[in-house]
This record gives sequence, C-alpha cells and structure tokens, in this order.
Amino acid sequence: MNSSIKTIGIAGAGTMGQGIAQVCALAGYTVLLYDVSQALAEKGKLSIGNALTGLVEKGRLKPEQKNLAIANIQVVEKLNDLKGDLIIEAVAENLQVKQQLFKTLEEVNPAASILATNTSSIPVTQIASVLKNPARFAGLHFFNPAPVMKLVEVISGALTSGETVTRLLAFTDSIQKIAVVANDSPGFIVNRVARHYYVEALKLLEEQVADITTMDALMKASGFKMGPFELMDLIGVDTNFAVTTSIYHAFHQDPKFRPSRIQQQKVDAGHHGRKSGKGFYDYDK
Repeated sequence: MNSSIKTIGIAGAGTMGQGIAQVCALAGYTVLLYDVSQALAEKGKLSIGNALTGLVEKGRLKPEQKNLAIANIQVVEKLNDLKGDLIIEAVAENLQVKQQLFKTLEEVNPAASILATNTSSIPVTQIASVLKNPARFAGLHFFNPAPVMKLVEVISGALTSGETVTRLLAFTDSIQKIAVVANDSPGFIVNRVARHYYVEALKLLEEQVADITTMDALMKASGFKMGPFELMDLIGVDTNFAVTTSIYHAFHQDPKFRPSRIQQQKVDAGHHGRKSGKGFYDYDK
C-alpha cells in the first residue's frame, strides 16, 4: 500500500467503479464508494462481493482475502462525504457532469488530496479548467475489466504537477498495475490507437463487406484475443460509442474518427452489449 495514500474515494459504482474499487480493496486500501443513489452504490458493493466469491470458488483468492476486501469497502450516501487521499471519478463520459462533480469534490477534500478522472477520451486539461487547483488533478485511466487489465494510463494535464504524477505512479505500483505516463490528448494512447479497430470494422459492416461473426473470427485468427464486435459488447456499445463521438469532436470532426450510424442505432435501441443482454450479439439465448 502507498504510504501517502490510505483512503480512496470512488465516484461511480458502475462497471468501472466496481472494478477499480475491487482492485483497491484487495490491495488493502480503505475504499469509499459513492453513486447518485445509495441503492446503486450498495448494488455495486454487492456485485464486487459476487465477483470476489467467484474468484474464491476458482481458487484464485483465499476466503480471508475476500472477507478483508469487502470489509475495506464502505458505501457513502452523500457526495460531500466522499473524502480521501485519492478520489477517482468513474461516471458518465460527459464533460459537464465530470466538471460539476470535481468542483464539489475539490471543495470537500483537503488540499493534499489527488483528484483523478478515469475518462477514456475527454482531455484532462478541459475537465480541470473549472478547478481552483488543477495541479492536483490528473487522468488515471483503467481499462475494462479493471481487475484483469494490467495497464493504467496516467495522464498529465497542462497544469498537473510532477508531484501528482509521481504519487499516482507509486499508487499504481502498489495495486500491481503497469503505469504508462501520457501527455494530455483526446483518447490518450490506447483509445486513440484502438479507435480504428472499432471504426473500420463498423465501416466494413455498413458497407456489407462481411458480417460480424466473420470479422471477429478473422481478427482472433490474426492473434487478437477478441474481435471488435465482441470487444464492443464487453466494453459496452454505449460507452464505446460515447468515446468515439468524444474523440471525433475533439479532433474537429476528423473523418477518420466518424462514429457509426449502426452503432448509434444500437445505443438508441438500448442494445448496450453484455450488460443489457444484447448488443451486436444476443446474450439472452
């Protein structure tokens, strides 16, 4: 555990918030979990418990480790109670929502606390523009599923201090993740490069060059662990679409990042992938 960070607050108890909370709790940190309603936060904690139980059943975790991790997670009802040495935001990919959240978090947390966003695509500098002290603000981008994926991008905004980056690097090391430092840019490194894995596959689908099962099978045969449509379903079709849209606008509507109409229709229909039971594939069958 990192000596300068003992308590971690997590804003957002969805898939990413749950994953980050699980990783931090297993590493011995006290975790405060918040969502817009206490019921959602409690549901998030329950899901973490179920995930840990699954690891115990598979022999990957000892029962006492599971019990200790669950005990490390506390649900907080009010945003004003989300106070810690490090606060990680994992809410909707919406600039205004994130900015309003961090304005409140900055007011209630001590000056020494680090504020970090798990945004996939919104420039860190843009989010930090509403803060009084942007030096303590940075991007801390985990990948889904957070308990499994080793990589974490530490993104330095235009006004992020070197001390903030150093403390975040020590933190990521303490939770046994591999950190890569990136300067601020839409999509950072991974999501900018990976965009074309999804965008080009969707263009092929729009042009009826091949169907989704063929493309997924070919990409897996080429060495990828998952095909683009399987991966979009795992990440969340809605989340993936939001990231593509954000990057598209951040690069002033550069055509190479143009979002897909097919993906837009999936989102509008509520077909968000595995989490909704249907995406590009049907998981209810």
